[in-house]
Amino acid sequence: MASTGQLTPPSSPKHALRREVGMIGLLWASVGAIIGSGWLFGAEKAVTAAGPAALVSWGIGAVAIILLALVHAELGGLFPVAGGTARYPHYAFGGFAGMSFGWFSWLQAATIAPIEVQAMIGYARHWSWADGFQHKDSTLTASGFVVAMLLLALFVAVNFLGVKWLANTNSAATWWKVAIPLLTILVFAVKEFHGSNFTSQGFAPYGARGVLSAISTSGVIFALLGFEQAIQWAGESMNPRRDIPRAVLGSVLIGSLVYILLQVVFIGALPAESFAGGWSHLTYTGISGPFAGLATVIGLGWLASLLYIDAIISPGGTGLIYITSSSRITYGLSRNGYAPELMQATDRRAVPWIGLIVAFVAGVLCFLPFPSWQKLVSFITSAVVLMYAGAPLAFGVLRKRMPGTERPYRLPAGSVVSPVAFAIASLVIYWAGWDTLWRLGASILLGYLLLGSYAAYAQSKRLPGAPRMDFRAGQWLPVYLVGMGVISWQGQFGVGATKNLPLWWDIGVVVVFALVTYYWALAVSLPVEEIERNIRGVEVMDAGGH
Repeated sequence: MASTGQLTPPSSPKHALRREVGMIGLLWASVGAIIGSGWLFGAEKAVTAAGPAALVSWGIGAVAIILLALVHAELGGLFPVAGGTARYPHYAFGGFAGMSFGWFSWLQAATIAPIEVQAMIGYARHWSWADGFQHKDSTLTASGFVVAMLLLALFVAVNFLGVKWLANTNSAATWWKVAIPLLTILVFAVKEFHGSNFTSQGFAPYGARGVLSAISTSGVIFALLGFEQAIQWAGESMNPRRDIPRAVLGSVLIGSLVYILLQVVFIGALPAESFAGGWSHLTYTGISGPFAGLATVIGLGWLASLLYIDAIISPGGTGLIYITSSSRITYGLSRNGYAPELMQATDRRAVPWIGLIVAFVAGVLCFLPFPSWQKLVSFITSAVVLMYAGAPLAFGVLRKRMPGTERPYRLPAGSVVSPVAFAIASLVIYWAGWDTLWRLGASILLGYLLLGSYAAYAQSKRLPGAPRMDFRAGQWLPVYLVGMGVISWQGQFGVGATKNLPLWWDIGVVVVFALVTYYWALAVSLPVEEIERNIRGVEVMDAGGH
């Protein structure tokens, strides 16, 4: 049975958010999340992994993110709800899959603010007063841990001022965050550019493995993440059905262009002696702050000073936004019945304050097992892309079950783009490597323990809003998670992988496995009546917004 009508929202929920964010606020929320610490470190980490072929890594990463963004653009316009990425799988597959992807969403949002704090502290080592905050291997010292906690606390405190003030502040900061990378691109291109750097040691000295591993482990995908912030803020958008698709697609195009140009000028500006020992041994004075150090080396001291200032503003703005998103995802998990209703509590400024406290505690814990920027990158990339992977699946189900429902943005060739996007997301997860994925698996088990225990308790007590697990509709998910782990273990990437699957064969296995999972998920998804019941269980705004 296919639905053909427009969904009608229920009455406003008990704990409501305020719709105070316009188009520019949504766009800059996503752009501000994309342009954070990734631009400060991504070009250097990628070139040491892949050589000049890092440009190919950025190209593949941009295509992957654009495909995922296209899927999210349709869903974001169709369902403008707070914490949307945590909810789409819930609509299509019910409680078990919804709980799982909700946890993936929360996990990535809660861990990105700490990585931005790490970036701020790493660049601050340029000043002598901050040199004692990190060891030589970039892990935090005791004093650095205290500073990191204080910075997270500052992000939380700013969030308490309310989403309208936050959106306006972020929009102003994002103009700066976009302007400084663009200035860097222009100045580097004019002042120092050696075209021979791209071929003097071979364009791809580490082959396909270097190109592919850079996508997940060197900050390429991580740098491009963040377009979903407009979706997470959908519950506070003034005109979500019109503005969310525009903000999502616009932010991805801006971010991809900026990052590719940054990689070009970074490679071109390097002195030949800095990579004389090979790209994997790239070195020059001040490389701990790659762009600022390089600016100093080529005689641009004024730009270096500006970049050290930006190294506080850019990551700080991104960390601020992800604290916001983490609290909204906590709110969304509670709305779906996976966490106590208390998590929906808002203060007089309509801020979900308990979610902010939870985000702070989780962020502090992240400094313990992952105490440096690069150690967090692969883990976060995998968690984010796993979260993103739920959208193509939900997209396919909703196109199949509800083809006639009004869509403010309708993705052309969606039936082709959606499975391709899921397959590419699976590849990015695989390229992160076995040493990252087993840790991600442990974190997933922790989420099942926490959220699953509450869901079971809520069902046993017959609490209002207790979720139905719908295990039949989500039967494919544990097979997919375990299967990806086994392929990673047998594959070519990461410490501890057996490398029994040859390169290229492993990629074929991942793609086939992903496509089988995709069509299996569509086949067992909820019937249209159950999907509509799930949708009507949350706040869905009409086409005009309120």
